[in-house]
Parts: sequence; structure tokens; C-alpha cells
Amino acid sequence: MPFPPPAQKAMTMLNREAFKRTIKVYAVRIPSAKVMAFQKQIRSALCAKSDLFNQPKLRNVVDDGESKETRLVLLRSDVTSPELKEVSDEGKKIIESEGLGIAEHVIDLQYDYWTSEEVLRAILPDELTEVPSAFTAVGHIAHMNLREEYLPWKGIIGQVILDLMVPIVDLQKNKTIKTVVNKLDAIDTTFRFFKMEILAGEDNMIAEVKESGCRFRFDFSQVYWNSRLHTEHDRLIQQFAKNEYVCDVFAGVGPFALPAAKKGCNVYANDLNPVSYKWMMENIKLNKIKDNLRGYNLDGREFIHKAIADLDLAMNGGDKWKTFDHFVMNLPATAIEFLDAFRGAYKSKKTIYEQSGSPKLPMVHCHCFSKSSTPNIDIMERIQHATGEPVDAASTFVHWVRKVAPNKDMYCVSFRLTPDMIFAETRSA
Repeated sequence: MPFPPPAQKAMTMLNREAFKRTIKVYAVRIPSAKVMAFQKQIRSALCAKSDLFNQPKLRNVVDDGESKETRLVLLRSDVTSPELKEVSDEGKKIIESEGLGIAEHVIDLQYDYWTSEEVLRAILPDELTEVPSAFTAVGHIAHMNLREEYLPWKGIIGQVILDLMVPIVDLQKNKTIKTVVNKLDAIDTTFRFFKMEILAGEDNMIAEVKESGCRFRFDFSQVYWNSRLHTEHDRLIQQFAKNEYVCDVFAGVGPFALPAAKKGCNVYANDLNPVSYKWMMENIKLNKIKDNLRGYNLDGREFIHKAIADLDLAMNGGDKWKTFDHFVMNLPATAIEFLDAFRGAYKSKKTIYEQSGSPKLPMVHCHCFSKSSTPNIDIMERIQHATGEPVDAASTFVHWVRKVAPNKDMYCVSFRLTPDMIFAETRSA
């Protein structure tokens, strides 16, 4: 069994020295040249497979302080006497024939021998059955979401995560995670970011992340970023073809917009949060994107109308039919409500549309949450309520993205706008 760390249930501030532990084991003195043969022999002996020392991150062959000609092969930690009473009979015979004697060996375990989960289990009260060691990495930042019952130990938890998230010998060698933060409340409903506090490490919230072939820099304390959506970002980007026009309504710092632009799409990207907009524009420069990504800092509805008008203007005044190929709406809490912006959005272009042979209309990729046992029906009904028109079922696909709570899932519904939606009379206020 692995060696547990010393229990420190009264600890309120992290003391690494309190986690020192000394283990005494017995060892067989073996000529250096015969060590490998001895190990092989004792491992193959009947009923003797567990006679050798076998603990994570610890060697079972060590230098012999009495001679350079011999080495010590460690025995199981539960062997408690030089008579080796706990060793199997077959093992004893091999030790007597090959060994040059029995010696004691002392193993000094330090704080960094254990994992973060093991150390926290030694500190937290027994009634807290779970150990909060999970986090989401955002660049150099470990983002935790501690439940209320763990908050009295939040400082210790943060420091232990910073120290021991991976097995390390020198605590200063951990160059991946340098800051540990905890979410303080629900997401900001206006600008989509979490308020958070630093639990341990550097006071530096400027993160840099590589995703989908792009580099993203941003202030994690003031913008929304979710590394768990990497797969979803890639899934949608794969649906965009070079030279297509993509309109990203809630773009954040650009996880959809920038890779799409690098792919060769023409992208119009928007975010209401001025800080997100600032970092999106910085990331355009960082990724050397030239002239196929236009950034906006507007309300979502206003942006949809503005982007449609700007694309129309870019197409020489709109004497030919041209619209976006894709609208991306990644604001799952409320994006469906913004679909009303498409009602009548192309009303003035109906004649041009019909004269153009009724070409394909844009695909909308709208993220949303659902708690329904029949999410497809729930989502379709909500879209119809927002747009005032039924969805074309033949061109609609509901994709499950991830579970965000026990009874709450995130979806992306992809559907094609219909003439009834985009040419309709707008609703009266």
C-alpha cells in the first residue's frame, strides 16, 4: 500500500515541513553485478512476487553506504525484523543463497512526494468526502470552482494545487501553472466573465492560450474563455469553407473568428464587452491576420443588422444578392432570444433574392442550454417563439456539446434561415 502523508487536520496555513515522514525498511546486500539477476530470480520465485519493495516514485535498489561494491535491494515495507519473518519461504532461500547480509535503510519522504489529492486529504476534515483537486487550465492559470464548504481552506487548496498538480522535485520547476484562482459568483450577465480571486501564485491574469492553430492573449479576469469548448470551436470551424462569409455575433476574444479567418473565411466578429473587443483586436495582430476579419463592439441585435448592412455595402451597394454563409451565436444563456433580430432583416432585399433564383440562406449556429427531457422539441419551440416562424426541420441539426450541471446541458442548434423569417414584417414593440 502507498505511504499516506501525516494527518494534519488542524492545519489552517500550509506548512510543508509538517509533511516529512521517515520510513524504515530492510534490505538485502547484493554484489552490484548481481543485482539484476537477483531481482529477476526473486520475482519469479513461487509466492515471492511481493517480497520486493514496490512503492510509487521510489526506487527499490539504492546505494550501499558501506561499500561501493554492493547495493541494497529493498524489501517490502511490512518486513519488520532482520529475521525476515514476513518474507515467503522461497524468497528467504534466494536471499540466503545470493545475499551478503541484511541491512536497514531509511527513506525520508518530503512534502512533494505526495500528490495534491493525498496532501489535501490529510488536511481536510473527514466529513468532507471529496477532495477539490480539479481545475481548468487557462494558460498559466488554474481555474477552480470551490464549493462553499471548502472556502475555509481555499488558501491551502490553492497553494497545494500550485505545488503538486504534477509530480515535481523542485517546486520552482513547475512552469505551466503559476496562478490558481477561484470563481466567486455566477457569470456576469452583461459581459460574460466570472469574478474571481487569486488563491495562490502570481497576481497575473493575462493568459496566453494556443487553440485551433491560433494564439490568444486576454485578461482572464475580465473576459469569457472556456478551454473545455476547444472541441466545439474546432467542430464548427471545420464547417466553414475558404472564402465563405462568417458572422460571429458573440465573438469574445475570437475562438471562432480568428481560426475561421486564418482558414480564409471573411469574418465579421462582434462582442459587447469592450475588454473582449480590445483583446480580439490584439489577437488579430498577434496572429498576423490582415484584412479578412472586421471587429465590432456592439449589442448583438444591433450588430446583426450592422453586419448585414456593411456586407451589403461591401458588395457595391447591394444590387446583387449576397449574405453571410454562417452566423455563429455562442451565448448559450440568451442567444436564442437574439434570433428575433433576423425577423425582417432582409425585407428590403426580397426582390433581389427572388431574381437571383432563391439562393441558399445563411446557416445559424446557435448555442443554448436546455433542462428538458426532450431538448430537440424544447429548442425548436424556443426558436419559433423568437423568430415568429417554424424552423425548417430538414436543414436543422441539434448537437449536444456538454453537460454543465446535473440537469442542464449545452447544445448547438444549426438551422437555415427561411424566407418567412428574413422577409417578414418586424414585430411592433
